[in-house]
Amino acid sequence: MVRVFSRLIAPVFRPTVRALHGWALAAMVSNAVVIATGAAVRLSSSGLGCPDWPRCTKSSAVAADSSGQSLLNSWIEFGNRLLNFPLVAIAGLAFIAFFLWHRQQRAAGLDGRKDLVWLAAVLPLGVCAQAVIGGIVVLTKLNPALVSVHFLLSTAIILTSAVVLHARTVALEKAGNQPVTQPAAANGAAPVRIDLRVLAGLLTAVTALMLAAGTVVTGTGPLAGTEIDSHGHLKSVPRFHFSLESVTQLHADIGWFIGALAVALVVGLRYSGAPRRTVRLGWIVLVGLGLQGIIGYVQYFNHLPAGLVWVHVGLSVLIWIYVLQLYLSTTTGVGAARGGNAGTNGVGADGVRADGPAVSGVVGGEPALAPSVTAQPPVKTPNL
Repeated sequence: MVRVFSRLIAPVFRPTVRALHGWALAAMVSNAVVIATGAAVRLSSSGLGCPDWPRCTKSSAVAADSSGQSLLNSWIEFGNRLLNFPLVAIAGLAFIAFFLWHRQQRAAGLDGRKDLVWLAAVLPLGVCAQAVIGGIVVLTKLNPALVSVHFLLSTAIILTSAVVLHARTVALEKAGNQPVTQPAAANGAAPVRIDLRVLAGLLTAVTALMLAAGTVVTGTGPLAGTEIDSHGHLKSVPRFHFSLESVTQLHADIGWFIGALAVALVVGLRYSGAPRRTVRLGWIVLVGLGLQGIIGYVQYFNHLPAGLVWVHVGLSVLIWIYVLQLYLSTTTGVGAARGGNAGTNGVGADGVRADGPAVSGVVGGEPALAPSVTAQPPVKTPNL
């Protein structure tokens, strides 16, 4: 029994790099799931299913009948609140694992990784802040501006931190598994050109703008929820006083611009000899954007069916994850281009210096902790 318990707590209190990879992945997936369920709450008009906070109603801590809301609405909203508990647990355990791993590295005389600890700390702090903002959203009867902040906090801070944390632990794991005798640039893939890295950064920034514009469209549209007024009549919750057609057109225009950026980036990556993983991520983003555009137009011309809008929101979360992964992948191996080829005092794509000790830290956005590789002088062979 003691042995089983020891194995269960080992990924937290005696973490390996593989365990860190697992915690980062769990944080990324769990945050994406919570964002998707939060969208389901809004699109099912269940935002006021629990009209009080932190209790569901003034007379009940759990889901119960509420004026103007069905019991199903109450359980949808209450279920989303319950998901915060495993989310906090995952975020907290991930932070503990990264913090203890950092201390283990320092105790072993290594540099450790403060950047990973700070990124992991964002997760529990962000989730707690998100819970507070969620409560304010409920108490203000779904103020659309606060609902937008509620969504953007998840995508811009919590999910982004989880994605970056995952990318860095993957790079760390790959560097640790690299054979000592194998140069870092053995795969022959050249670093991504600087103009394409700038284009990937621009794509990331405009995608963030697209997410913000999407919250304005949602806050202007009809899908939000209802409440009982002083005369006992149902009325809609507060909305943005914009023209739905105008904000939707702006949202679509940004979408077309993102599509053009993605096409240019994929073509550039394909014909510039970029790493295969980066090219593959570019194609995934491009296909996802095309599918997202089709869904967007279909939902608009069919008067915003809630189920299709939910698919649209869920796909936007996946696109954001892959856009971030694409940008991070374009920054890998930049050190090799600055320092020259492996074997000539350069730093390889995974952070390996060809003529000296391992490089520990961030290498072009995805850090590595690589073994040292000693360069061997070229051996001349006789002509036959």
